[in-house]
Amino acid sequence: MNNDVIDTMIDGFKEFRHSYYEKRPDFFDTLVEKGQSPKVMLIGCSDSRVTPTSLYGSEPGDIFVVRNVANLVPPAEQDGHLHGTSAAVDFAVSHLEVEHIIINGHSHCGGMKALLNGTEGKYVGPWVEIARDARSDVMRGYADASPEEQARALEKASILVSLENLLTFDSVRRRVVRGEMQLHGWYFDMEEGALLAYNASAHQFERLA
Repeated sequence: MNNDVIDTMIDGFKEFRHSYYEKRPDFFDTLVEKGQSPKVMLIGCSDSRVTPTSLYGSEPGDIFVVRNVANLVPPAEQDGHLHGTSAAVDFAVSHLEVEHIIINGHSHCGGMKALLNGTEGKYVGPWVEIARDARSDVMRGYADASPEEQARALEKASILVSLENLLTFDSVRRRVVRGEMQLHGWYFDMEEGALLAYNASAHQFERLA
């Protein structure tokens, strides 16, 4: 077993410690004493190629991040089961009072590929079914398109599903209606190095950066 990657991570932590604890000793003292107060919650994909802190140049304390397979948000449910993403949404909205929630999708998403191809799995299969309606829409609207085009369309359509599901949470809907919080759908195109944002008025994704 090659431990080089572990050694690299330890070296990375040493650099982190030097940057924040040695060069800026008050930085984490403030975060510890005052707690976290991020203005943004980002729900991103677990994909190792899409790291929010790298993409957006954020520092510790800036973004409340939740990552799961295919950056999905399930509808609000109170069935006594364990709901990690839902718990994070409720905590961010009700306790941290974030002002923005970003659903951050990306191209070449393995979770959406699994949904598109009907890949089964004990956990992944049922989870990506959250976006099954988006898959049905894509298969109708892009019936003659290539598998790659269908995948890109599904990746974007699934973001809209998660935005809709966010509004099934009472805490989210209440703060959005009051104008205290905004929801955003972002899409990172890895090949183009582009960031797209969903424009609800135009019903399309448009380049943001």
